[in-house]
Amino acid sequence: MEKSFLNEALRYADMGLSVIPIIPGQKKPMIKWQQYQTQRATKEQITDWWTKTPNANIGIVTGDVSDVFVVDIDTEEGQQNLLQYGFETVSCPIVLTPRGGQHLYFKNPTKKITIGSGIIPGTDFRGNGGYVVAPHSVNGNGGGYVWQKNFDRRSLCFLPDAYIEKITTANRAFAAPQRDALNNYRTSIIGENEFVKNSMLNNVNNVNNCYIFEKGRRDDNLFHIAHCLANTGNSEDYIRQTLGAIVFSWGERDEAWVNAKVQSAIQRKEIKERNISQEVRDWSLLNDVNFLLKDCYNELKLVKKEEMLIARVTLGRMVADGFLEKDQNIRGKYLVKKELQENIIDLSAADTTSLPIKLPLGIHELVKIMPKNIIIVAGESNSGKSAFLLNTAAKNMIDHKVFYFSSEMGGAELKERLQNFNERMPFKTWEHCTFIERANDFDMAIRPNDINIIDFLEIHDEFYKIGGFIKKIFDKLDKGIALIAIQKNKGRDEGLGGARSIEKARLYLSMRPGVIKIVKAKNWVSGLINPNGMEKQFKLAKGMIFSDVAGEDGKKLGWVKTDD
Repeated sequence: MEKSFLNEALRYADMGLSVIPIIPGQKKPMIKWQQYQTQRATKEQITDWWTKTPNANIGIVTGDVSDVFVVDIDTEEGQQNLLQYGFETVSCPIVLTPRGGQHLYFKNPTKKITIGSGIIPGTDFRGNGGYVVAPHSVNGNGGGYVWQKNFDRRSLCFLPDAYIEKITTANRAFAAPQRDALNNYRTSIIGENEFVKNSMLNNVNNVNNCYIFEKGRRDDNLFHIAHCLANTGNSEDYIRQTLGAIVFSWGERDEAWVNAKVQSAIQRKEIKERNISQEVRDWSLLNDVNFLLKDCYNELKLVKKEEMLIARVTLGRMVADGFLEKDQNIRGKYLVKKELQENIIDLSAADTTSLPIKLPLGIHELVKIMPKNIIIVAGESNSGKSAFLLNTAAKNMIDHKVFYFSSEMGGAELKERLQNFNERMPFKTWEHCTFIERANDFDMAIRPNDINIIDFLEIHDEFYKIGGFIKKIFDKLDKGIALIAIQKNKGRDEGLGGARSIEKARLYLSMRPGVIKIVKAKNWVSGLINPNGMEKQFKLAKGMIFSDVAGEDGKKLGWVKTDD
């Protein structure tokens, strides 16, 4: 069975885990997931979720319902801090997260522990009322969650006693009445709506006598509760119902007040989750180009005053730290400071001979391919990107070393595609091409002196980063080349990331069903024929075999100039 999000979700369900769908490329649940904190979804429900959204990430609800407790290590400091709480001898299932963290899976403790963070710096924990993103999931940049040590209930161990003691006694400084009020509140949260109302009404005296709901403090306290609920993954409707029950317990009905607190909490959570400061730093430096402040706002979709303020403060700090300069002549323009690097070019040793690389549809007859060239193939869905790349591999793998990195096709699908090429050459010939399954960090796998084919460079958001990813690949090349497929939208020549996807390319091709266009070609075979802006029609059979299109006179249609 081919590995897919649905198959993995069903596999987790078979292990007795409560599974929920997460928005593709993100960490937020796609559904109202509270009921799956106490009951597991059926296989029919799971199949329905992933049939509707095949690329949804997979969430595992922690706590009693799955009988698992997860310790989330965010930093190396967190890993070191846990050693003093009995983790030095722990052996348990471990997930490596895309940002370099770890999820450690344990048997859920008998004590009713919920979720928390900050008690031990660099770590969080997820028990009752929480969830984690699980492998086969990926983040917005295509980075994957992977098992370092696979999940097996037999390998689940108990949390160290010292750790349980630490996280359960961290808040003992609360006075007894305050703790009682908070416990009543927590109990009400996980009950049904009617129970929420009755619980809060029955404890109204306790709550009102507790300083956390004193008059004069209620506005701040109500926001704090909304903020905590938002940060722990609860839905907007659920937060609104909970705050409504609290306000109702005071004998008041004020929907506007509740809505204001909910919206403020959701907004703050979104800003915090985005880590706008880091996004601004990445955006301004990754692509190594000068920019206007309004470009930063537009590309990062910063529309709120708070977001814009964070961006301006971040850029100001980068100026102070010497990474950027302010343009003295143009208001709001920043200049990226580049280190002085003198790489003297030895013209006498420079080899002007183009590489004998062959490309489908005769493109190599118009454009020369030189060492260290980047070739971008931007295509719509089902336009023939993979077919173009596979044909390129077929044309060159006898005379060159070809490494084909596939992020979408598994072995079975790939084999079926290649078998459709049998009429052109025996299937055994494909042994000359090395196929590698890889979805991210392509620069780490590039062969500097060979032909590298990347099918494809996935990016789901923060499209401005694509220029940086391509530059990393370029920097790893020596005498070799890289062909990189990226997705593009209909009606556009450039792929996702716009102009940033074009910067490093010496040849940039755009594909739509039945048509291929040369958007950018820096090295021409003939000084008289400028291939820029030329396009050609083609037919594609069996998902692999290209052929020319004939005109009314029966002659093959060639390349046609479409741009001035």
